[in-house]
Amino acid sequence: MSTIVLIHGLWVTPRSWEHWVPYLEAQGHTVVTPTYPGFEGEVEALRADPAPIAAVTVPGTVAHLEKVIGALPEKPIIMGHSFGGTLTQLLLDRGHGAAGVVIDSAPPEGIRVNPPSQIKSLFPILDNPAKRHQAAGFTPEQWHYAFTNTLSEEDSRAAYERYAIPAPGSWVWAYGLLANITPGKQETWVDFHNEDRAPLLFIAGGADHIMPASVNKSNAKHYKGETTVTEYFEFPGRSHWTCAEPGWEQVADKALDWSLTHAR
Repeated sequence: MSTIVLIHGLWVTPRSWEHWVPYLEAQGHTVVTPTYPGFEGEVEALRADPAPIAAVTVPGTVAHLEKVIGALPEKPIIMGHSFGGTLTQLLLDRGHGAAGVVIDSAPPEGIRVNPPSQIKSLFPILDNPAKRHQAAGFTPEQWHYAFTNTLSEEDSRAAYERYAIPAPGSWVWAYGLLANITPGKQETWVDFHNEDRAPLLFIAGGADHIMPASVNKSNAKHYKGETTVTEYFEFPGRSHWTCAEPGWEQVADKALDWSLTHAR
């Protein structure tokens, strides 16, 4: 059996994996769900006092995750959702992981596809430059559009109350808006030609608003290593909340089966 590291995205905590953990453990796997520095604690506490979140950095988060992964007894399968997908790509590029799966991944530097639904989803974080230095979140209505557009309003609100927290506004501004116009390699740069990178699968949702399938498809196509494995798979009609919306088991099964087949 394998060790699996699940990396959550922005605006949520490891609680977002609460269905996956027992599901994968029941199949005999060891599951680790690290959080970002500053994201420790329960959703309710972070929502009440999000101040520690504002100062979290990508390099600090990557270093923390490297320490967690380095302490494991074997190279794990790494799965990341949303910005956790970006972090997974960064970790694989640095030699970590036996295989990687990114689900509805936010893009690293160099992906210039920005569909209208993505711009609309992120606008509540980009509408005020002051949010670049704050922990910024969504209203329930904004969450429904960006994350849970395939759910009913009632189910979306329940997901919001259970999982949603603010996130570092600086990450959206620096890595979602400015990374491709700032000279030099930025903190989310990966080597798309890295021949030593572990196999990587992109899973996209056909109805995802905030990280649409076109963004994930472009991201996957950027990888050019001739001796590495990079594949893309799309679930039609699934939103950004694909890891928790009804039918999430299909996503988990696809991610796990592919990883076990390709892990090295």
